[in-house]
Amino acid sequence: MEFAALAERAERVAAHDGDIETTLEVADLLANAGDGGADRGAGDDLPVVVRFLLGRVFPAHDTRTLDVGPALCREAVARAAGPNVDAADVEDRLAERGEIGAVAAAYDLGGQQGLAAFGSGRDALTVAAVDEELRDLAAVSGDGSESRKRDALFGLFTRCSPSEAAFLARLVLGEMRLGVGEGTVRDGIAEAFLSPEPTPADGDDSEGDDDGPADGDDPELAAPDDAVAAVERALQVTNDYGRVAVRARDEGPAGLRAESLRVGRPVQAMLAQAGNATDAVDAFGEVAVETKFDGARVQIHYAPDGVEADDGAPDSDALGGEDAALGPRLYSRNMDDVTEALPEIDEYVADRVDVPVILDGEVVAVDDDGDPLPFQEVLRRFRRKHDIDRMREAVSLRLHAFDCLHADGDDLLDEPLRVRHDRLREVLPDAAADLTLAADADAIAAEERAALDAGHEGVMLKNPESAYTPGDRGRDWLKRKPDVETLDAVVVGAEWGEGRRAELFGTFLLAVRDEDGASDPAGRDADDRDADDLAPPGYVTVGKVATGITDEALADLTDRLEPLVVEETGTTVAFDPELVVEVGYEEIQTSPTYSAGYALRFPRFVGVREDKDVDDADSLARIRRFAGDD
Repeated sequence: MEFAALAERAERVAAHDGDIETTLEVADLLANAGDGGADRGAGDDLPVVVRFLLGRVFPAHDTRTLDVGPALCREAVARAAGPNVDAADVEDRLAERGEIGAVAAAYDLGGQQGLAAFGSGRDALTVAAVDEELRDLAAVSGDGSESRKRDALFGLFTRCSPSEAAFLARLVLGEMRLGVGEGTVRDGIAEAFLSPEPTPADGDDSEGDDDGPADGDDPELAAPDDAVAAVERALQVTNDYGRVAVRARDEGPAGLRAESLRVGRPVQAMLAQAGNATDAVDAFGEVAVETKFDGARVQIHYAPDGVEADDGAPDSDALGGEDAALGPRLYSRNMDDVTEALPEIDEYVADRVDVPVILDGEVVAVDDDGDPLPFQEVLRRFRRKHDIDRMREAVSLRLHAFDCLHADGDDLLDEPLRVRHDRLREVLPDAAADLTLAADADAIAAEERAALDAGHEGVMLKNPESAYTPGDRGRDWLKRKPDVETLDAVVVGAEWGEGRRAELFGTFLLAVRDEDGASDPAGRDADDRDADDLAPPGYVTVGKVATGITDEALADLTDRLEPLVVEETGTTVAFDPELVVEVGYEEIQTSPTYSAGYALRFPRFVGVREDKDVDDADSLARIRRFAGDD
């Protein structure tokens, strides 16, 4: 498929307002390769097209990244735009247009540079060629790697039409802005390949035009619910939208059902909602109560050398080689490989487990007496890439495993929690967290007091009959904490400090996700807001935090946030939304000051959430619930 054709189809996808119309457009793109294939659909490039639509080069389970930041991308665009353009010019246009794709398209990069750089006989870019070049770019490391990445991006941009340049710029930064989320692609796969009636091809709709799916007053999706569920299930166990699309196309529901967990291929973690003992008892009857540890989530994959398991065989491709699959691999909640930073957990598992497993748990920092230390101590280890042995001496870690997804060839996702916990005790008894069954609120309260007295964060309340659903934040897991609340917010802006902190950011603007894209709840037009209150698309601001931050933490935050600056006016800067922080607060109150319509009262910085990305940050809907408005 030509890259230009994909870029043009992506623009058509983005032009749709309705969810159903968008899904049908995506389904049409995936399904209809046409006779020649290049201009009409995904064809052999299906897995790559699916990932590109989601703003990914690699599957979600793959720990490789392009490692291209906004500044490097802007520099590549500036270089491709010609000798009279520099990164500052690109930044100025970015401030005007709001996103890098529109800026890249406006320069007409291919028209200005392509013929001079490559000669008049250059071939058009293809999806496969772009994928290959970006994968090669991701492999670049060592001295001079930034320059080589910039050169590679420059070469690609000079071959791009405006629409291609827009798509490429958004792709390398993971900011596709097509209105296409994972749910849309899931439904698009089902619609394209599992519907009773095939999705109409481009140019074959009932109106006789060439605008993709049929234009009707009330478009409907044809894929049955069980087809969508089959796609969803395959996605849960593979974490690879491209792979699942090919399975659905080539093998249908049977192929999707054949997908299983693979040791070495991480899946999304099951998540919890906030709740209380009464909620749990009313919903579950009998409640499984676990300690809520103040640690960092880890998913453990291990296939001992020489041990065979039918469905649990190591997925060597995911780990980059056959040997790599033999030892324990540890993944963070965001599926980053953190094995090297946690060698004692690696050793602990290898010494005690003798069958292939996939386990879920928490790593907790402990003092010399074995008592838990604050969450921030764990993060000192998770971020560590150097001096690991020294940090191992400074911060001791303990593993608390609380779930077992796979053991000795058996996938356990659909087994009840109580069964999974029994298997956990079989494979790793020393680290298995206690699971206590309680039938009333008083018994749960007693377990909570014991957990708090032991220095832990509280308790988790779970349905003992619940399955493990990767990536799902359902009502089968509830987290019960003490009354002091915290919020996971995205840093979208800052103000420079004063005096001895003049070289550091001092006050940070916080935002939460606005999943509904609703207009400003405070009733103000965007033009009426102060400049430092404008959050990026998809976010609304909830306050600023400046207290609880040490000089060391300020220096670290400044180092991490400076490369994310997209705009600077006086002492105020705006950031690309990439960093999540935990903030404590006394209460949430309505406020016209911030675009959420709410403000945090007495916010206090707790720490950076290294284990979360912006998709895991709290939402406006949660703010409304806490404020009692929903």
